[in-house]
Amino acid sequence: MGYEDEPIFRYLSHPQVKIDAKTPVPEWGLSDLGIKRTNALYNSKKLIKTTTIITSTEVKALETANIIASFLNLKPEIYENLHENDRSSTGFLKPDEFETVADKFFAEPEKSISGWERAIDAQARIVKKTMSIIKTHKNGDILMVGHGGVGTLLMCHFANLPISRQYDQPSGGGNFFSVQLNSLKLLHQWLPMEKLT
Repeated sequence: MGYEDEPIFRYLSHPQVKIDAKTPVPEWGLSDLGIKRTNALYNSKKLIKTTTIITSTEVKALETANIIASFLNLKPEIYENLHENDRSSTGFLKPDEFETVADKFFAEPEKSISGWERAIDAQARIVKKTMSIIKTHKNGDILMVGHGGVGTLLMCHFANLPISRQYDQPSGGGNFFSVQLNSLKLLHQWLPMEKLT
């Protein structure tokens, strides 16, 4: 039996968002492009065995999960502790500033960069919550909708890789990785969500 016949855990990062410097980042919603990319999963063959959709509490993840859930006649399950790494100390940063701090976040995972949640703490948080969800799951595939930063930390855990930005998702969001539920083996690293169709 190939892995295609075995249950799969997929982690999907939300796609493009409406950037608003005056609004807290967790409250940002999807942009028109983000909505369009998510709607394009309507006929996804790879998601038909999905029985559970999990989402973080952040608006952009919730919106992504709700669109996909509507196609599959499912109701997303919303969980705390799946949010993006806590960056509230700096709030909105201009793109160049953000990239500089993000580089340091991954490069020095045991340090709090500019007051951000440490990478090792964010990884421990999302791994603990994800594993508790997996352990209680019964049948079918799981789709977890979340964020690029903590998603990369989770993927590094499953792949037994060190925390490094070289494993970060491509820019723009809307990428996924897959894990075999029975063995917890990483099947592939980040791929664009269009590969789900």
